[in-house]
Amino acid sequence: MPDAMPLPGVGEELKQAKEIEDAEKYSFMATVTKAPKKQIQFADDMQEFSKFPTKTGRRSLSRSISQSSTDSYSSAASYTDSSDDEVSPREKQQTNSKGSSNFCVKNIKQAEFGRREIEIAEQDMSALISLRKRAQGEKPLAGAKIVGCTHITAQTAVLIETLCALGAQCRWSACNIYSTQNEVAAALAEAGVAVFAWKGESEDDFWWCIDRCVNMDGWQANMILDDGGDLTHWVYKKYPNVFKKIRGIVEESVTGVHRLYQLSKAGKLCVPAMNVNDSVTKQKFDNLYCCRESILDGLKRTTDVMFGGKQVVVCGYGEVGKGCCAALKALGAIVYITEIDPICALQACMDGFRVVKLNEVIRQVDVVITCTGNKNVVTREHLDRMKNSCIVCNMGHSNTEIDVTSLRTPELTWERVRSQVDHVIWPDGKRVVLLAEGRLLNLSCSTVPTFVLSITATTQALALIELYNAPEGRYKQDVYLLPKKMDEYVASLHLPSFDAHLTELTDDQAKYLGLNKNGPFKPNYYR
Repeated sequence: MPDAMPLPGVGEELKQAKEIEDAEKYSFMATVTKAPKKQIQFADDMQEFSKFPTKTGRRSLSRSISQSSTDSYSSAASYTDSSDDEVSPREKQQTNSKGSSNFCVKNIKQAEFGRREIEIAEQDMSALISLRKRAQGEKPLAGAKIVGCTHITAQTAVLIETLCALGAQCRWSACNIYSTQNEVAAALAEAGVAVFAWKGESEDDFWWCIDRCVNMDGWQANMILDDGGDLTHWVYKKYPNVFKKIRGIVEESVTGVHRLYQLSKAGKLCVPAMNVNDSVTKQKFDNLYCCRESILDGLKRTTDVMFGGKQVVVCGYGEVGKGCCAALKALGAIVYITEIDPICALQACMDGFRVVKLNEVIRQVDVVITCTGNKNVVTREHLDRMKNSCIVCNMGHSNTEIDVTSLRTPELTWERVRSQVDHVIWPDGKRVVLLAEGRLLNLSCSTVPTFVLSITATTQALALIELYNAPEGRYKQDVYLLPKKMDEYVASLHLPSFDAHLTELTDDQAKYLGLNKNGPFKPNYYR
């Protein structure tokens, strides 16, 4: 059968269509085949740039690389970049809309944005807001003058404003030089809180801010809320007479609690102190669940690392370590544990982790995470033996766990590649990726879940109310744990968020267990 004759004019159109199609294919193939060459050329250009960096060129490269991580409106990078070429907040003259200059923040003009951050945080801190509404009429902190030193984030701002709503006057500084959200600090200053903090403080700035909070004519603190013990240490060192008026200290970190117990043992603790860190609502929720989520957030934001198949060693298997390990294991990482406590070590074994000494795995691991609350857990010897591109970070409160000071020597080169990310380069070219200069990773480089901070903040607020209103003689000059009834009350305030319904004991059941139907349901020694 002969081929069908094409319709008049159609053959020419088909020919033109075929030519266009071929041209598009050619164009596409040319793009694909040329692309790798362009990428390789770009890499070569980068290498050449790195070989011969000028001071200006190096700085602009660092700024452009880190820009992606400083644009995020979070505690990982505050509303504005805290670069070192700007005027120090200490040298600025700033006033809020009411004419007050009793604060020192990065930029008071960021207050409106910070207020929106605080309002967002309030939505997931319903229990703390509920406490604020219930107690606002009674003003249980009327007359309280609280000096605080904590992370200054949207979540802690909700706590600070709750304390003010309950009648307290507050002066605040930051417990970490990298964790302050500048816009939140500005919002607090605009609201009348005397806050002295900004992201990227120097060590000198850090102590200056604490001193400004404590040392003010006509204002005498009578309560301390601390996170890490630096504020308490400074008052003991510089202003010991302040403790004549102090009714109590509330401390929330492992490091700070350890310092308080040392003072108590030496007979130098001259006021009652409440150990919030060891309350169940802090340890089992903030330390465990918060770190389980924020460890991944911090590492992903700073390094873009994929965890599947990576070898990670976590130093310490307390609640923080347990949270970190659970998250890493879930993403397919091979996790090793170092531990000094045989009970925690046995827990790690039963959870499926191999317990080792750091020296045994230091050459092969891809990531090293410290969370012990101790000092010199990772030493220069360990750092020297690490593999190229090993990531090193800390999830403990203090920057003492990694011996960062030993890395500041002439033979090692420090290269800032992103906000809070440094490459420490050995003479042979080996690089170790150090995050947040060994400071607390999650609050320095990312964010933490708002809901779990509501639990801790509510616990802190109740501890302050308890110590401030306690009759004379109830608490001696010692360290106390939060009463179990308060622990359970904090937990109950958060249950409605999950639409959870508690089962109630019958009278017969309560009698059988020897409990009050309304609690407490656990003894005070339960942790």
